[in-house]
Amino acid sequence: MKVLIIGAGTGGLALAHLLKQAGVCIAVYERDLAPNADTGGYRVGISPAGSRALKACIPGELYDLYVATCARSPRYFNMLTEQLGEVLSFDIDDASPNALDGEKNVIRKTLRRVLLRGLEDDVFFGKTLETYTNFADGSVTACFQDGSFATGDVLVGADGTRSAVRKQRLPEARLEDTGIMSLGGKVPMTVETKALLSDKMFKGMSLIMAPMGFGAIIHSLEFADTRSDPGFAARWPDFVEALDEDSIGWGLWGARQNFPRDPAGLSGEQLRELGLEITRGWHPHLRALIRMTAPSTIHDVKMRTSVPLTPWTSSNVTLLGDAVHTMTPGRGAGANTALRDAALLGRMLVAADQGRKPLVEAIQAYEVEMLRYSTEAVQESKKQMDAGDLAHRPIVGRVQLAATRGVMRTINAIPALKRRAFRQMMRVRGEN
Repeated sequence: MKVLIIGAGTGGLALAHLLKQAGVCIAVYERDLAPNADTGGYRVGISPAGSRALKACIPGELYDLYVATCARSPRYFNMLTEQLGEVLSFDIDDASPNALDGEKNVIRKTLRRVLLRGLEDDVFFGKTLETYTNFADGSVTACFQDGSFATGDVLVGADGTRSAVRKQRLPEARLEDTGIMSLGGKVPMTVETKALLSDKMFKGMSLIMAPMGFGAIIHSLEFADTRSDPGFAARWPDFVEALDEDSIGWGLWGARQNFPRDPAGLSGEQLRELGLEITRGWHPHLRALIRMTAPSTIHDVKMRTSVPLTPWTSSNVTLLGDAVHTMTPGRGAGANTALRDAALLGRMLVAADQGRKPLVEAIQAYEVEMLRYSTEAVQESKKQMDAGDLAHRPIVGRVQLAATRGVMRTINAIPALKRRAFRQMMRVRGEN
C-alpha cells in the first residue's frame, strides 16, 4: 500500500511516522516552500491524551525529543476575574497524577521540526494540491499546482482549515464564523514580567472571564533547564538552537459587536492599543503585560468552526485534523484531536495493509469513530467562543457572569465537585 498525505502539520506527520514504522509506503506533500516556513512561534497545548496518541505514532527516540523540547509543564489551571481574583483553580498534578507526562506546552514550529525528523526523504515541500482523481483500479492520483502528480492507494487530507482535499471530497462541508475575534502576543520572561504574575499564574495556565463576554489567557513558557542541560546538548546537538526563549504569552478575545474596532488589517502597534482599550479597568498587571509586548509579536485571529457533518460514504480518500473538524481554541482540543485521528487512522490503515481488514472498511471504521469524538469536541469548543451567547450582552451577560463565577467558587470549595469538573474538562480533550 502507498499512502499519500497532503499536509505536513502535526496530524499528518504523526500519521506518516506510524505508517512508516509499520512498513507502509508513504509520501507527504506540503504547500510550504521549506521546512522552516512555519515561523509561528506560538504555543500549542498537548493534553495527556494527546501525548499518548503521539507516543503511539512516533519512534521512542523521537518521543523523548518531543518531551525534551516541551516547556515546563503547567501545574495549575486557573479561572480568574479580570482583576485576577481566583474563581476556580485545578492542581493538575493532584487531579490527574497518573496521566502520561501530564499537560504539555510546546512551540508549534519546534514540534513540527521534531516530527520532520526521520521523514526527510518522505516530505516534499512546495506542493500545493490542485485536485485529485480516483481510478477504477482503486488508485488515486494527486495533481499539484506545479504540474507534478503522485499516485497511491490512499489519499489523506491533513491540509488544515483551508483543505483542498475537503473542498473536493466533501463539498457540502462548511465553516462558520463564530463572531469571535481575538488578538495575542508574547513578552520575554524577565524579572520584571515575571513579577506581574502570581505564583499560580506563573506555574500554570490562566483563563480570565470578564464582563461583556471578553476573555483572556495567560501562560508562561520556560525552557531554561533544557537549554542548560548538557545531556540534551549531547543527545540532540542540532536542537539546542531550536529551543525558544522563555516567554509569557497572552491572548484576548470577545464578540465582534463588542470590539471597539475591527482588528483585521491593524498593525502590531495598533493591536496593542486595541488590547489596552479593551482591558481598560482590568488589573494593572495584565495591562502592563500587554503594554510591554513588542508589536511584532502581536497578531489577530478570526475564530471559525466546522459545521458538524453527517456520515458519508467512505472511499480511499479521507481527512484528519482541522481539514475535517476545525474548532475554536475554547477547549484546547484541536491539536489533541488531530493526534487522536492520526493514531486511529494509522491503526486502521496498517490493519488494511496487513490484510486484516478491507481498505474501505478500515477507513469507514476510522471515519465513524472520528466523527463521534470530533463532533463533541467541535461543539464543546464552540460553546466557549460563540458571539451569540448571552455572556456577550450588556445586562444579561453580567448576570450570567456573576452566576457562573458563583458556581465556580462553589466547585472550588468542594473537592468532590472539583474532581468531577476537572474530569469533564479533560474528557473533551480525549481523556476517558
